[in-house]
Amino acid sequence: MARELADKGYMVTILERRNHIGGNMYDYKDEYGILVHKYGPHTFHTNDKKLFDYINQYSEWIDYKLYCGAQINGITTPTPFNFKTIDQFYDLDDANILKKHMSVEFPQQETVTVVEALNSKDQYIKDYAQFLFDNDYSLYTAKQWGVKPEEIDSSVLKRVPLRLSYTEGYFDDIYQVMPKISYKYFFENLLNHKNIQVILNEDALQYISVDEQMHIVKYRGRMIDFPVVYTGPLDELFKHKYGKLPYRSLKFEWEHKDIDSFQEMAVVAYPQAKGYTRITEYKKLPFQNVKGTTYAKEFSIPYNGDHQAEPYYPVLTKESIMQYNKYLEDSKRIRNLVCCGRLADFKYYNMDQALTRALNVTEMISSLRI
Repeated sequence: MARELADKGYMVTILERRNHIGGNMYDYKDEYGILVHKYGPHTFHTNDKKLFDYINQYSEWIDYKLYCGAQINGITTPTPFNFKTIDQFYDLDDANILKKHMSVEFPQQETVTVVEALNSKDQYIKDYAQFLFDNDYSLYTAKQWGVKPEEIDSSVLKRVPLRLSYTEGYFDDIYQVMPKISYKYFFENLLNHKNIQVILNEDALQYISVDEQMHIVKYRGRMIDFPVVYTGPLDELFKHKYGKLPYRSLKFEWEHKDIDSFQEMAVVAYPQAKGYTRITEYKKLPFQNVKGTTYAKEFSIPYNGDHQAEPYYPVLTKESIMQYNKYLEDSKRIRNLVCCGRLADFKYYNMDQALTRALNVTEMISSLRI
């Protein structure tokens, strides 16, 4: 958004609470020379050529297809789960029967959600879905979101479908890439504009405040006549007047070993493991021809707003969505306030969805009259 607005002639100041650019996509080389992602794995994938062409303006990208897995009962199986998963956990005859039943139940479909499979009237399919739910979805959901599976919005359970084939690969998008150099390099180029000023280690909430009587965002206590784009948690901006919105944060345990490979795939979920949710092996994200390997265990923890941890994921439940909508309605009354991003929008965006949202909001700002 800053770059698009700067190109249109706006003077843009970015206030970044952290000590680096790039947000959660920030990456760096560790002491072993391995490029790692500080806040967990990120790959860019989209079916929109316009978005793909857009990111290519600021960095060179390389093809990268992400392969993920889940370890169940000591066996690493591909995710999304596919026919190989069935072969791994069923004997030959039962596996063939189940695959046939799934093909008949869901003809002409490449994938099906676990919710659909659980609701199937076919007992073979229902039992298989229940096995996956009991040993993966429910366990992972409980650790990741800190709530019971029945309390989480169904859209979360539908994010990882079941494949009705032997196809592997986490995404099916036409464009699946990673930056040739780094995400940090991409953002440096994106922000390289005379109209953009970046101020690190500064919390925007120390500078801006909402005056609900005047329907305006103030900057350093002064009335201003320019738009303020806010990308943090909306409840913090409104001083938690309707209570704290639930977000999940992450904690990482980093390890390095003098071995060629730690796990079969770059990202593996461990739903049955105690505490951590998944492990990312970064020399495979993308492949790096380096000695040894660095990986991070990922633990999902509650976000309490004290900034000792980062808010990553909005916890989408009926109650939290209703609560957020109260903040949203109040924000709409503030004439120079623009909310955008996973936190401020309280939505689970993929990277291409976040980019689309940013470009659309930029167009709105360009026509904004305060």
